[in-house]
This record gives sequence, C-alpha cells and structure tokens, in this order.
Amino acid sequence: MPNVTDNEVPGRAVTRSRSGRRAPTRRRTAGAAALLIAAGTLAGCGGGDSGGTPTLTWYINPDSGGQAEIASRCSDESNGAYLIDVSVLPRNSDAQREQLVRRLAAGDTSIDLMSLDVPFAPELAQAGFLAPIPEDVASEVSEDVVQGSLESATWDDELVAVPFWANTQLLWYRKSVAEAAGLDMTQPVTWDQLVDAAQDQDKILSAQGRRAESLTVWFNALIESAGGHIIDKNNTDPDKIELGFDTAAGKRAAEVMHDVATSGVVGPAFSTSSEDTSATQFESDDAGFMVNWPFVWAQAQTKVEAGTLEQDVPDDYGWALYPQVDEDTPSAPPLGGINLGVSKYSSYVDEAYDATECITSDENQAYYMNTNGNPASSAAVYDDPEVQEAYPMADTIRESLEAAAPRPLSPYYSEITGGLQREYHPASGVSDTTGKNADDLISAVLRGDQLL
Repeated sequence: MPNVTDNEVPGRAVTRSRSGRRAPTRRRTAGAAALLIAAGTLAGCGGGDSGGTPTLTWYINPDSGGQAEIASRCSDESNGAYLIDVSVLPRNSDAQREQLVRRLAAGDTSIDLMSLDVPFAPELAQAGFLAPIPEDVASEVSEDVVQGSLESATWDDELVAVPFWANTQLLWYRKSVAEAAGLDMTQPVTWDQLVDAAQDQDKILSAQGRRAESLTVWFNALIESAGGHIIDKNNTDPDKIELGFDTAAGKRAAEVMHDVATSGVVGPAFSTSSEDTSATQFESDDAGFMVNWPFVWAQAQTKVEAGTLEQDVPDDYGWALYPQVDEDTPSAPPLGGINLGVSKYSSYVDEAYDATECITSDENQAYYMNTNGNPASSAAVYDDPEVQEAYPMADTIRESLEAAAPRPLSPYYSEITGGLQREYHPASGVSDTTGKNADDLISAVLRGDQLL
C-alpha cells in the first residue's frame, strides 16, 4: 500500500480550527541541542540549535511537499518555541521502517518526529523506541478522530502514536457499466456480484495482485470482512500468537481472492498489478470496477487539467463502500495512512509533542488533504465546504474510515506480512491449503525456526 501520492487535488486550505482543540500552549525548558539533518538526507550533520531555538527533525515519507509546508507553518506558529526541519525517508514503506528501526536501535538523537506507516507503531512501542504521550496530548489528539486511525495508533491499550492522516480503499465503479449490468450501487455489493457484472459487460475489475504490501491490504480486508482476523489471538510473546489463516474466515477470504484472480476480468499481468496500475486501467475504455485509495480521483482531475484525460471519464466515476465478502455481512475496508511518533531519544520530547498538536490541527489536515490528496484522520475535516468541493466522495471516505479494519497490530508485523505475501502470491494459485501453509510458515518464523 502506498503511503504517499504524487497527485494533487485542487483546493485551498481552510481556516476553521478544530472544535474544542486549543492551540499548543505547553512550553517547557529545552534539553541539549538536537542534531540537525538537512532536508532530504538521512545522516546527521552535527550542529546545534538555531540561536537558542530547539530544532526538531521530522522524518517524513515522500509526498508533494505538504509535510514540509506544515513544518514551516508550525515553526512560525510556535512563536520561537521550536523550528522543524524535515528529512525525507525512502518511498517504500518497508525501507522507511528499516531505516527508522536501525537508527532508533542505535539510540540516534537526530530523530525527533517520525511519520509512521500505520502498521509500524506497535513494533516501535514494544521496543521502547517511542516517548510516552502525555495524557493531555493524548486526549487532545484523539478528539473526533476516526475509529480506524485510533485503533492503528494504539498498542497494549495505550495511545502510542498521534493520528495524522488516514486512508481507506473505496469501491470505484463506472456508472455507465454498473447501470448496464443492472447493479444497484445504492446498496452494498459483493465481490461475486462485481465479478459477474464485469464478465457480463466484458469490463475490467481492477485490484492489486502483486507481491507487495498491497496484497496484505487486500487479504486483510477480505478476512476481516468474512468475520475473522489474521491474528486470532495476539500476544507480545511470538510463540503465543495464534494465527487465523486456516479458519473458516481465512478460507473464505482465500476463496474470494482466488475467484477474483481467475475470473478473467482482472486485466493482464494481474500478479504484478499495483495501485497505480489499477488507477490507469480505470481510466481506460475497458474500465468497470476497482478497489483503490482516493488518490485516483485526484489523479483523474490532474490529468483532465493537463489535457491528457477527457472530462467525461471522471464524470463517469462512482464510488461506494468496499465490497462485501458475503451478502448481508458488512465489509471491513482497508485502513492506511500515517501516524506521528516521537522518539524516546529526542532531546526535545515536550516540544515534539507540542508540534504534533499543530501538525494534526484541522487546518493542516484539511490543507494536506486538499493539496496532497491524503485524507484526514479528523472526522470534522470532512464537513468543511472546501474539502466537500474537492472530494465529492468525502462522506463515503469518512464512513469507510469509521468501518475500516487495521492490518494486524503486532510487534512482529514485518514477519507476518512477509509470510503472507510469500504464501498468497500469486493469488491465482491460492487454494484450500494456503491458509495452513501460511499458518505453519509464519509460526515457524515467529519461533525462530525458519527464515523468510
């Protein structure tokens, strides 16, 4: 799953503040000078503070400049309490995790703030790499936050990261195709119905089948929608984790995955299909249905403005909640996004938490959503007129985020997703025995008996 997008949505930042949220006012004595890191680099450059003002280094995932702009805004709004530098992590979320874990394990004081892909907080918290969130900050940054984001930022019943922006996949459809197929898109639809409709209309059903995090995103949504979980019984002891692949829900999820992959309507090279591949397919004359993140809307609008896509293409876009696995059972859409972590080794923990309150204000979340295409974690942002104008599907995004199910929350997430991707790729080869194979492989890896 991508945690960034290079596409921008036309719109302007709003000026309304979060209802009930105060501006950061907690100011404490600064500690030792932080090591400065030049934006875009990953090595500390030494240095100290800027004329006595603490400088916070915020490690960010690549985006279209939105986090750097928010860093500048919050630096100005702090009235000299701190400055924020940004340092850009690799684009791939696995590489982001690896780099942060290595630095934190070495006690690197050059990291103050981190933009964390949503599965990573439990691992860093369990390892003791994250500074505890003060109670007043935890209360403030949890206010009016969509349920999925709160769950992803929580570990061992405590908020360990600050929800920043959220993401979820919708079911996108061509209105003309759905109408011709006789689908009532005002009602929930199942994966089986989508396959039948795509076959009937000779159109593409786009999903992400490559061996990557997107495959885990897909399977997790399927098993959660079937009433199960990848981790049936969680534990900080890897030997005591009980997995749910070889369960009724796991087998039903595998069945749907296999049926979609072998349906003949997923387009060419499905085993290497990504989110970008799906978005491009959905712009073609063969498009029918797609599951994907909201960036596809921004991408289409940008192409229309550039003259590379006709306006009648996005005019034909419709959207709905993620497909159901079984009729009358609500779906559990995917959850993505970024949470903010504060390093235990930061010399400026208090200032960093002040900064998180500014970064995640409604104004900044709305700005980020409008300009960088990344949905807000604050439910209130979706009511803003400018967000509603830029995102006609804003209400559906918010509804999906409230129903979304995070990927497994575990310090051992890397091993779990790695094993899943190994066993469930290609999706066309998934069978009744895949669940047991995944259970056995990942359990052996967690015990230390096998390597991925």
